[in-house]
Amino acid sequence: MRVDVLTLFPAIFQGPMTESMLWKARDRGLLDLHLHDIRDFTTDKHRTADDIPYGGGGGMIMKPEPVVSAIEHALAGAPPNTPVILMTPQGRVFSHDIARELAVYPQIVMVCGRYEGIDDRVRQLLITDELSIGDYVLTGGELPAMVIIDAVVRHIPGVLGAEGAADSDSHADGILEGPHFTRPPVFRGLSVPQVLLEGDHAKVARWRREQGLRRTWQQRPDLLLKAHLTEDEQYLLATFADEDARSASTG
Repeated sequence: MRVDVLTLFPAIFQGPMTESMLWKARDRGLLDLHLHDIRDFTTDKHRTADDIPYGGGGGMIMKPEPVVSAIEHALAGAPPNTPVILMTPQGRVFSHDIARELAVYPQIVMVCGRYEGIDDRVRQLLITDELSIGDYVLTGGELPAMVIIDAVVRHIPGVLGAEGAADSDSHADGILEGPHFTRPPVFRGLSVPQVLLEGDHAKVARWRREQGLRRTWQQRPDLLLKAHLTEDEQYLLATFADEDARSASTG
């Protein structure tokens, strides 16, 4: 996959994009990352990329000319229907499902806003999607872009060690992952659950699913509203509810 990132501050990406999984993906040719400095597409000697807003108000607005020129440069030779995504707190909230959707494209273009935002004519002309990573405001779109790249790249075949490993992540099927354990078997008086030591893979899978359901019930019950559960899993949730009710009555 090719990812083009348009930003006023390309150096921000150097650390996260040169470590761990993302670096391995780049080194193996699975991720082709291109960073474009929007100021390189300005036409004045001061490399001006922002200006005051029409109508007044605080802050500065990113000018349309360099941003549009940078997008068109990134799209030169791109496959048809390449997504051009604006990082903005006004966008739809990014999710595991969106990460999977984006991972199938051979190329995506990501536009990082700064200051009070980007001239809206950029959105009208070239933006195909707008994404946010939550209901809060950051200094710029660079951190959201890195979050999205990391989540998307996990779904590219060959990036993770085990085939289909991303399918067992939290949120992959609407359920959080359960707890994980490694050696030693006992640490400060806390033992690894016996079922994980017995080597029965069917029991382990069932235990992990039950623990994932319990954790989702405790920490993100809203996810259960859209999860596809079996009758046995629905019965487990009813059991959790009964346990909570008894605990509340005795507490």
